[in-house]
Amino acid sequence: MTNGQMVKGGEFLLCDAIGGSLFVPEDFSLEQRQIAATTETFVKNEILPDLERMEEQDFALVVTKLRHCAELGMFLVDIPEAYGGLELDKVTSMLVAEKIGPTGSFAITSSGQTGIGTLPLVYYGTTKQKQKYLGKLTTGEWIAAYCLTEPDCGSDPLSARTTARLSEDGASYSLNGVKQFITNAAFADLFTVFAKIDGQHFSAFLVERSMDGLSIGNEEKKMGLKGTSTAQVVLENVRVPIENLLGEVGKGHKIAFNVLNVGRLKLSATVIGAAKGAFAEAAGYAVERKQFGQPLSSFGAIREKLADMVASLFAAESLLYRVAGLLDARIAILDRAGDDYYERYQKAIEEYAGECAIAKVFCSETLSFVADEALQIHGGYGYIKDYPVERYYRDARVNRIFEGTNEINRLLIPTLFFRRADSGALDLWEQVKSVQSDPCDESCDDTCGSPLPGPEFSLLANQKKLFLLHLGALGERRSEQELLLTLGDMAIAIYALESSLLRANQVMTSSNIGERKKELLRAVAKVSAFETAAHFHSAASRCAAYGVQGAELVALQKTIARLGTYSVVGLLEAKQQLADAATESGAYLF
Repeated sequence: MTNGQMVKGGEFLLCDAIGGSLFVPEDFSLEQRQIAATTETFVKNEILPDLERMEEQDFALVVTKLRHCAELGMFLVDIPEAYGGLELDKVTSMLVAEKIGPTGSFAITSSGQTGIGTLPLVYYGTTKQKQKYLGKLTTGEWIAAYCLTEPDCGSDPLSARTTARLSEDGASYSLNGVKQFITNAAFADLFTVFAKIDGQHFSAFLVERSMDGLSIGNEEKKMGLKGTSTAQVVLENVRVPIENLLGEVGKGHKIAFNVLNVGRLKLSATVIGAAKGAFAEAAGYAVERKQFGQPLSSFGAIREKLADMVASLFAAESLLYRVAGLLDARIAILDRAGDDYYERYQKAIEEYAGECAIAKVFCSETLSFVADEALQIHGGYGYIKDYPVERYYRDARVNRIFEGTNEINRLLIPTLFFRRADSGALDLWEQVKSVQSDPCDESCDDTCGSPLPGPEFSLLANQKKLFLLHLGALGERRSEQELLLTLGDMAIAIYALESSLLRANQVMTSSNIGERKKELLRAVAKVSAFETAAHFHSAASRCAAYGVQGAELVALQKTIARLGTYSVVGLLEAKQQLADAATESGAYLF
């Protein structure tokens, strides 16, 4: 919140340092820290020692471990209290997902159960449906799977060919079709299946494994996540009782897309956990491994990698928990009375659909960067299966495809903000007009009394101005995909930088921390600003070159050069500080 007002989705693009008070990891409550510690201990003692067996597709063991999770209460985090759940906040849900993240395959299997496998039932199920199935899912008696993707429609689920036809007596639907890449397929008991009633009305159904006509295809032989079950689900005249229709006829898109908003955020938490695990492997190896008579951690080339990884992780973590905090704040003000509670709940989450997409892209690409650099630090040994970093690298790649490819999400980010502006929910177009009327005025972001130097906040303010200037210059061409992609990249860079700066500022001003921690926060903010500035400048330059011509292009390029410049001093010293702290701790710093 800012000045007592609820932050609107997309509003960060328009206001100076909006969200001066945001949720940051340093704000975790004692209960949240205890839940995180319990989850971390469980992962260390129960999952990681048996991960190799699970990687060999010992699915009986996987199911046993899932039931151990259930015994610990990990399947109750997002379940309503009325059905025996804990109904904890999104921050806690993300924290649990993060702590499971280093397990790779098991994290995805578990998320398939607690996230997209169960949440459609929680949000859209009838009382009878919840009473029938939720207890079995939360105890681990049954495992869930989510069946949306098809062989011929990956990024376009609404073009699904799976059909559902109502029987003559009106008692059941007959489902026919094939679902592709279904996580948990081999051992799932309950499938949320999307199909078109009469080939037209996109709807969702709760389908039990025991129903005649449902069969499972062969396991896919994957590059990574080898411990997950990934297979086709084949439906041949599967008779599904009419009471197993989930939600309303023809409203399956609401279920699919709204659940994906939370799914994207939970995936962001999972990949941050994996990235922290990969980073710990790299930092530990850099200290232990010697070359030319010295540890790798003493060489500048390795130290810079460690520093850049820390800065990327800091930005990703800051961004994730900022969004989770926004969701919690919006949900907290809802009146829980009434049968339409979950409808209003979904609208609250949908408010930040753009921010959830930003988190998915930025965090999954942070994992890719960290895993790649971690393997590089290991050298040839990183390519050997005996070293955990090899698994982190393989498992990382698919996260840029899960929950909507990063290209789809990049297109979605500006599109969602445009829709909000067109509906009057976001004052975007007026701001575009305003900045066009005075394009030469250099912004200076309100630093909110920040102990951070001014250049970082000035850079942030100028990036927002450049984003608006590009929208004005593009006009109607902004809907072209190549241009949307660059606009998406600019919005991601802005949100990542702002999240890092505001977190660093907030911790330094509100916490009783020592000078050493303050110096590290200043250092990470500086490195984050430098890296983000480069990404933003590249995206802005591409956008201008794609969408503007002649004198207008020349003018816009000059404006990019002037406003997009980050006058950084002491960058090398900042990276050296982060590298020293990383090698001392052998793990992520913050």
